[in-house]
Amino acid sequence: MPPCRIHGKQSVNLALTVLEITAPVFLLGAAGFGWVRLGYDYPVQFVTRLAMTFAVPCLIFSALVTAEIEPAALLSLGLATALAYAVAAALVLGLLRLTGQNLRAFWAPLTFGNTGNLGLPLALFAFGDAGLGLAVVVFAIMAIAMFTFGLWMVAGAANPLRVVKEPILWASVLGVAFLSLDITPPEVAMNALGLMGQLAIPLMLLTLGAAVARLKPAGALPAIGLSLAKLAIGLAAALLAVWTLGLTGLPASVLILQMVTPVGVTSYLLAERYRQAPEAVAGLVVLSTLLAIAVLPVTLSFLIGS
Repeated sequence: MPPCRIHGKQSVNLALTVLEITAPVFLLGAAGFGWVRLGYDYPVQFVTRLAMTFAVPCLIFSALVTAEIEPAALLSLGLATALAYAVAAALVLGLLRLTGQNLRAFWAPLTFGNTGNLGLPLALFAFGDAGLGLAVVVFAIMAIAMFTFGLWMVAGAANPLRVVKEPILWASVLGVAFLSLDITPPEVAMNALGLMGQLAIPLMLLTLGAAVARLKPAGALPAIGLSLAKLAIGLAAALLAVWTLGLTGLPASVLILQMVTPVGVTSYLLAERYRQAPEAVAGLVVLSTLLAIAVLPVTLSFLIGS
């Protein structure tokens, strides 16, 4: 068989693999979107609180405890994640100052991506349980940074006590501790935690679609430019962190995937709460999410094919 035909078959197989990974994610998001558009009630705040208080912490803890991750690899990924977000924050700050954009409105949304609603499902479907275990590390660090530094970006003041109260923090700390000490909780406890954790991904995807359906975006043209800038900055920050710390293999792929996720709904909720151009931020959420439908499959094709 000629080499070109072999290459063509491999390309088709890769495209089908990427479609199998991304289709369930976007279909569940579309289901939440359609539910709201059909006029059915969807209590976004309640479901989000349920997910972030119970389901996601259980998912994080059970994924970390059962993950086959060496403590050294865990530390490297944590450091690379922190570096990537620090670089992204600096690049976004420079961009906003250069273009004269509203700093308090756009700094956090363009720095922190949707590593929960989109990043965790994509990592699970693309890389299995091992990818999910790594992805929750990135997500946990992002969530902690979002509710400290990110809150300061939007409100002009941070609230460290809020982070201490977040179940995600304690689930992450306990999960890393159990993993490092090679401690496995009783099977009945793991079954209960695993069952609750299974709620997290479908809940987050449905909620993402429902939340996007209710947004009233403004300024589509600027939002397109800023969405493209966020993608480029996230990718550049991830590649720099990977190169600087010598991250390779699956941890590097997971970090890159998480850093190119679109603007999260949490950014809109913060903008709404502190009255920092909420409609403009809503435009970012919508446009960057639509952009992700095209960008994330391409990104996955490179990560899987490499």
